[in-house]
Amino acid sequence: MSNDTNNTRGSNGRRVGTLRRAVVTAAALALTGTAAFAVLAERGAGQPAGTAGTAGGKTAGASTTIDPALPAPTVDMAIVRESEDDGKSVNLTLDDGPDPRWTQKALELLKRYKAKAVFCLTGPNAAAHPDLVRRIVAEGHRLCDHSVSHDVAMDKKPVSYQEKEILDAKRMIDEASDGERIWYYRAPGGAFTAQSRQIAAAHGMRNLGWNVDPGDFRQPGADTIVRTVKDQLSTGPTVLLHDGGGNRAQTMEALERLLLWFVEERYVFSFPKAG
Repeated sequence: MSNDTNNTRGSNGRRVGTLRRAVVTAAALALTGTAAFAVLAERGAGQPAGTAGTAGGKTAGASTTIDPALPAPTVDMAIVRESEDDGKSVNLTLDDGPDPRWTQKALELLKRYKAKAVFCLTGPNAAAHPDLVRRIVAEGHRLCDHSVSHDVAMDKKPVSYQEKEILDAKRMIDEASDGERIWYYRAPGGAFTAQSRQIAAAHGMRNLGWNVDPGDFRQPGADTIVRTVKDQLSTGPTVLLHDGGGNRAQTMEALERLLLWFVEERYVFSFPKAG
């Protein structure tokens, strides 16, 4: 046996083994698609200015690999931000309601300007205000599941927890709406995972991201909300606003001004794609 062979079985052998494991790992990633790269890409995709770390639907778990331990999707698992309508359109979305004061105000404004919106409801708020949930549907808007607890760290929790958050909220919204369609699921804070997206898609809910985030939940002032929405619309049509979770007087003032501006600028009020 040569000295070279002896060296290979010694310290050099450990280096060769390490190299082989690296090659096998790389090959495995290639064979399973580009899931790891896709997750990293999604963390930075579609991120509007001033919303570092949110990426219009944060760590979206961008892999499209189906988890056989979970029900199969019935709609596309991908996060949607695009409009159903081509051309100059806007998708208004309102999170964290329904709220007796602010949701009613939002509905009045939308009706006045013949606009439509997606209402992303938390389960307990829907259960507490079924009249508002039914009114949302009756006036031509769409429902979205926004979880039970609004846990922005749910992407760090077990899959069983994510599933319970999504499906318990769906059950509450179903009961409040008398079984009307829930078109979308939006993870709190954009905390999606591949598994949560599959769970939502298996129950007919498209995963809903956003392009425009004026940070209205921080109450920066109506002027700032309006200006930020206008500035960020070039990134895409889906606007994130809030009708729950706190005092939304600034949001409602901004919404009224934005609705007038959208009409004057000849925007089409659309919905995000749901297929």
